[in-house]
Amino acid sequence: MREEHATSSEQETLELARSFAQRLERGDVVALWGELGTGKTRFVKGVCEAFGANHHVSSPSFIILNRYEGKDSVKRELFVYHLDLYRVKSTEEIYDIGYEEFIYGDDITLVEWAEQMGELLPPRRYDVRLTHGETDCERRISIELIGASGTRSETEKDGTSQ
Repeated sequence: MREEHATSSEQETLELARSFAQRLERGDVVALWGELGTGKTRFVKGVCEAFGANHHVSSPSFIILNRYEGKDSVKRELFVYHLDLYRVKSTEEIYDIGYEEFIYGDDITLVEWAEQMGELLPPRRYDVRLTHGETDCERRISIELIGASGTRSETEKDGTSQ
């Protein structure tokens, strides 16, 4: 089921992301889609804040990957991986960064410009689509759980994640 949200400020986008993060579990992947300036990095910042990963969250466009240290709901160490694939030109580059470690690991992975991954995206993930609203500050944000028919471990047992 797809949820539709509208935010009218950066603060509201952060609050929505923090609230969304409460449903994330270890191993979850969040694919972020949207044009430049729609708030993808702001959304990532809100998710990171929810896990106590309050370091300076910025777009890792020039280095592709950032790792933030946080805590899960039972206060165990958790890494939040933030991939920004804006400058990636091929899936080979994605293979080269060792994407499997992040996508199929035991932490949270957030992927900006997820369309760059194509079929490398895991079958079970959250898709977050951000678009500009009617005013400069307004954003439309849709959130959808993809491949929710089984749990993450059931999907991996079926051999659909390789």
